[in-house]
Amino acid sequence: MNNDRFLDDRQSQLTIFQRLSGPFLVAVAAVVAFLALALPVQAAGMTQFAGVGYIPGPGDCTDEVTGPAGQSPDFATLMTGDLEGCVYVFVESFECSPSGTYRESGTETYVITGGTLGEGTFSTTYIFRGKYEDCADEGFPLGAEIFGRCQHPIIPGSGTEDFEGVEGRLHFKDDIAAGNFPYTGHMTR
Repeated sequence: MNNDRFLDDRQSQLTIFQRLSGPFLVAVAAVVAFLALALPVQAAGMTQFAGVGYIPGPGDCTDEVTGPAGQSPDFATLMTGDLEGCVYVFVESFECSPSGTYRESGTETYVITGGTLGEGTFSTTYIFRGKYEDCADEGFPLGAEIFGRCQHPIIPGSGTEDFEGVEGRLHFKDDIAAGNFPYTGHMTR
């Protein structure tokens, strides 16, 4: 009779173990899968960043920067946040439709003097899309901006100092009410 009771107790223990081991194994598998997916992003050295760009004031953005054809920049943006410094913009093409839709593209040189990502320079191409109240016959936007956003892929091999070898992109979305240009982006080193 003692053997029967031992077998009943043993079977009861196995049943409890079997009921508990299923959810435990599922939880362990979920943790392993999460880590397997998360590790490649860290291993690739991806860095996300953000900040805000502004129209520079007097004395801001005075670096000696020239464009691909040796020209002076068309305008600059003062950068704050993870990338502190200035962006020098070289417009290559633009057009504005009668509806006020404005398209612009070109290149940029980022001169970064601080922030969380270091110091140095890198260049991007960019495409800007915006909506304005109207357009001039020459293709320039007229009146107030209604919305605007742009994409800025980093040109491979363009980085210097802390940005040597970086790849990635930035995204700006104009904040019309605040009059600034919040940005986000990512880069790999």
